[in-house]
Parts: sequence; structure tokens; C-alpha cells
Amino acid sequence: MTTKPLSLPRIQKMATGIFIACVAVHAALFYYVLDYNLLISGLDSLVTNILLALSCIIFSTLLGYYQPKNEPVIFVFVLTFILALFITFSSKFILGLAVPDANYETFLQSKLPFRLVINFVFLAWCALANILWYRLEEQSEMQERLFTAQNLAKEAELNKLRHQLQPHFLFNSLNSVYALTIVKPKEAGPMITKLASFLRGTLKRDDDIWVSVAEEMEYIQLYLDIEKVRFSHRLSIDIQVEEDTMELKLPGTLLQPIVENAIKFGLYNTSAAITITIEVKVEHNVLQITVKNPFDPEMKATGGTGFGLTAIRRRLYLLFADHNLLKTSATDTNLFITQLKIPQHNDKNTTH
Repeated sequence: MTTKPLSLPRIQKMATGIFIACVAVHAALFYYVLDYNLLISGLDSLVTNILLALSCIIFSTLLGYYQPKNEPVIFVFVLTFILALFITFSSKFILGLAVPDANYETFLQSKLPFRLVINFVFLAWCALANILWYRLEEQSEMQERLFTAQNLAKEAELNKLRHQLQPHFLFNSLNSVYALTIVKPKEAGPMITKLASFLRGTLKRDDDIWVSVAEEMEYIQLYLDIEKVRFSHRLSIDIQVEEDTMELKLPGTLLQPIVENAIKFGLYNTSAAITITIEVKVEHNVLQITVKNPFDPEMKATGGTGFGLTAIRRRLYLLFADHNLLKTSATDTNLFITQLKIPQHNDKNTTH
């Protein structure tokens, strides 16, 4: 809803100050320059300026409810001229009744064109100020609606990505359960139980866009327990979390696809035991999570959709408008490194 300028206390005070100044200047001009007595000077000033103030209020109110899209200049010009005529002839009529002085009436009659011009200029200034006000208000409302629409679209896409990641993990886990029922059927039951606990935790945290490092690491531990059931002694995990990072925030369910990616490329095509390292630290108010896994460059990785890391990169861009928060690299010692950065200084109303 458009805010009318005269509804604001600061504008009311400013308008009152302008009115008092106009009354004082008008009366002083008649008294000191035109040499009329205080009664005539005061009445002329009060009547003229009250009518002018009422016209400005009418003008401002009318423009608040209606502004023509076509030919607005002509509309404002015509309305300004009509109101200027109204003020000029109404003030002449009222002052003629209130001040029965022949010389003064002659003065009023002779100065009608001049009064009309002055009233027109003042009303035109009032019209311009009100039009600028309402146009700026309209532009501000449009920008606010656009910003709201963009936020809703961003939130919808974030929710879509989060809900896409869950079935993505579920499909992979079910494949693991299927493989386990063939290779190690006795361990399939515990894995299904852990998977149920993991999915139950996912449902409980579904509405939490941001979680603490402590909560995310607890969530990751459930996932790792599932994978350890399958790979047993072949999978070792080295988790290094600095104590001062436990209360820092990151988007929920963000780390699991990265760890899943490390396990897939580290274990799926080899029978050797490997160690996956997860390091969590903070530098310059930026949470840094690094996941390292060995890989065999001569082995072809198990096929996949590649959705996990793509979704993470997209989520980070939607939250921070930065394409460089997720980086991957490979060392000469056949170590694949995934580094995730989460800034901690953003507005909590839009991120945390």
C-alpha cells in the first residue's frame, strides 16, 4: 500500500513549518511593503494560505489514489490551473466580504492575474513534489515485490535441491543394502536399522536450512556407520574437528554428498583399505571443511549422475552468490581433495 506523504509525522511537521512561514512572510509583505494595517495583512495572509494549504492537501490525496498513465502532464497542468483559479477567486470573494474597504477591493481586483500566477506556481511545485514521492514509492514497492519474488524462487529451488539429495542418497544406500545381502547377509539387518535411523533424522531436520557443525557431524557419523557396515575394515575415517567450530553454521545435509563422493571414488573400484580424512576448521570467519580420499588414476570410477556435487555448488551459489565456495583438486600422490567454504558473517535473516 502506497504511503501518503502527509500521513508521516516528519512531513506533517515540515508542512506545518512551511505554512507558518508563508503566513508570516505574506503578512509582513502586506504590512511593511504595501502599507496595509495588521488586520488586513493578517486576514489576506490567513485566507490565501489556508485555501492554498487545503488545495495542496486535496492535490496530494487525489494523486495518492489516481495518477493517469497516459498524458499525466496535461492532467496535472489542468488540475493545477483549476485549483489556482479556485484559490484566487475564493480568496477574493471571502476577503471582499471580510474587509469592506474600497481601496483594498480595487487592489484585489487589479492583482488577480498576479495572484493566479503565484498560486499556480506554488501548486505546480506541490504537484511535482507529490508525483515524485508517489513514483518513488511505486518504484520501491516494485523492487520490494521483485526482491520477495526472487527470494521465494531461491527458497523454492533450495528446497527442491535438498529434497532431490535425499532420494539420491536413498537410491545409493538401497544399492549398498542389496549388495550387502549378497556378500554379507548377516550384516544387512544392522545396516537397514542404521539407514532407518539416518532417514528418520533427515525427516526431523527437514525444516532446518541451517544447522551447527556439531549437528552436521552427528548426521555424518550416522551415514559413516552405514558405510562401515558394508565395507568393514576396508574403510577408515579420520575426523578432525576444531573445538571452536562446533557452533558455527552450515546448510543442512551439505556434507553428506561430499563424503559419499569420497567413498565412491576411494573404495568402489579397489579392494584395498583406505582412509578418508575430514577436517573442519575456521579461518577469517569462514568455516572450511576439507574431505580427502585416495584414488587410483588408472581405475575407471563407478558411473553416477554426478548430481551431488552439482547440487551443492548450486545451493552455495543461491545462498552466497559465489561460485568459488566448493573446489576440488587432485595431488601428485593420488589424493583427491574437496574443499568447502561457508562464510559466517552473512545476515541471519537471509542465511542462518
